[in-house]
Amino acid sequence: MIQHAPVILDIAGQSLTDDDRRRLQHPLCGGMILFTRNFKDRRTLTELTAEIKAIRSDLLITVDHEGGRVQRFRTDGFTHLPAMRAFGELWMEDAMRAVDATLSAGYVLGAELRACGVELSYTPVVDLDHRRSEVIGDRAFHRDPRVSTMLAQSLMLGLLRAGMNNCGKHFPAHGYAVADSHVARAVDDRALTAILAEDAKPYDWLSTGLTCVMPAHVTFPKVDKLPAGFSPKWLKEILRGRLGYTGAICCDDLSMEGARVAGNPVEGGIAALNAGCDLVLLCNQSKVDGGRPVDDLLDGLQAALDQGRWQADPHSEARRLDLLPQTAPLPWDELMHSPSYQQALERLP
Repeated sequence: MIQHAPVILDIAGQSLTDDDRRRLQHPLCGGMILFTRNFKDRRTLTELTAEIKAIRSDLLITVDHEGGRVQRFRTDGFTHLPAMRAFGELWMEDAMRAVDATLSAGYVLGAELRACGVELSYTPVVDLDHRRSEVIGDRAFHRDPRVSTMLAQSLMLGLLRAGMNNCGKHFPAHGYAVADSHVARAVDDRALTAILAEDAKPYDWLSTGLTCVMPAHVTFPKVDKLPAGFSPKWLKEILRGRLGYTGAICCDDLSMEGARVAGNPVEGGIAALNAGCDLVLLCNQSKVDGGRPVDDLLDGLQAALDQGRWQADPHSEARRLDLLPQTAPLPWDELMHSPSYQQALERLP
């Protein structure tokens, strides 16, 4: 039986420590997420990603790099991408221009990251812009699910041109709940029919093109008492069953306040995997007590697996591996002189 490696973890610094190397070799580690603190310049980032891949070539190197205020790398040549709302506003002036600009943004985003060895960005945000959620805010394209879907699809096409997969988030909705699930319990009290009719529509319309979906740490009490990322009803019954989605599902950060309803990160990880997640994130814990929470999660999930408290979906590891790029990236210097890249830069709003 293929070993499933569901944990995506982080590191504290700009280079690997012996503890980092040990954790990356843990059989349950499937990848890494990078943050601004891990970035000094392009050279050190490229050296870091190369060392990670030398330890294990199957590890998936990821980042939250959307544009606007959620862009981890902003210096040493990285393009400052606009927030996604800018593309929605452009749509209202010239829809086809917005489609082209969003595709260009996806290509620039993906190609720059890949040139430095980063393989997946958690984008696009397909939450609707209800103007209620501060944590989503201008990260959303538009209020209309049709516009959000079209622009997300364009961004995905640009990423694909750079050889990068995508991750739609936050299923089924984070744009209506007011609270920030990083620091509070976020609740959306609408009925299932209302959510499926609007906020979840992009996941239906994009179900063939999305390669990864990140559930929201939002509770929808009229549907289930558990947040979406820990809910078999949301993930197995609705996302996979009703909407027909077949790609990877990655649980958002287990250390967020919105995840605590499921317990500590170990209990949350078990709940997420049993609910239908293929991957689980643990962020910013490598800085805590020498990274003990990261070890606790890896060892706790391993013990729980041995005890039969969770079982890997037989397709989970294949879905994780499918997120790895299938083509070689353009090196940075070649990318900078590429006519396609230069044209894409000119098409940004």
